[in-house]
Amino acid sequence: MKPLADALIIIDLQNGVCYNDTEIFNLSSLVTLINKRMLDYTSQGKNIIIVQHTDEDLIQGQSPWEVIPSLDKGKATHYIQKTHANSFYKTNLKELLEQEHINSIEICGAQTEYCVDATVKNAHALGYLIQMLRGGTTTYSNAFMSAENTVRFYENIWDNRFATFI
Repeated sequence: MKPLADALIIIDLQNGVCYNDTEIFNLSSLVTLINKRMLDYTSQGKNIIIVQHTDEDLIQGQSPWEVIPSLDKGKATHYIQKTHANSFYKTNLKELLEQEHINSIEICGAQTEYCVDATVKNAHALGYLIQMLRGGTTTYSNAFMSAENTVRFYENIWDNRFATFI
């Protein structure tokens, strides 16, 4: 088993994020990876935090806002609702981490260049030790890069600057 942080944070694996006009890049493999990590964290009694984005397209309680059914959300110990790319901005995430005495976190989810990137950099600025798995995030292709290249590009930025890859 790969080393575990104090908590696993899963960002925005929601129907409306993962199933746009097309399915988000590499979703099946990502969900398999995250479900396995959730089992690892559960077996050690560690926290699993699912973060859900809410906006005009992702309305709380509606299907696009819901966590994707293939994610084993029954293992989650906490849910955080956010309205900004940064999972710490105007949420109780920092307070929850402090309350649970969490100093190290593993971050995964969607979308690599938006919510995951903002959360990684803000968690780092707040002093959390961050670990990640390669391929632990996903996104869509854009006019500048394929989804696969975007994931690799950000992993390169984060590696040994903001996070440690395990």
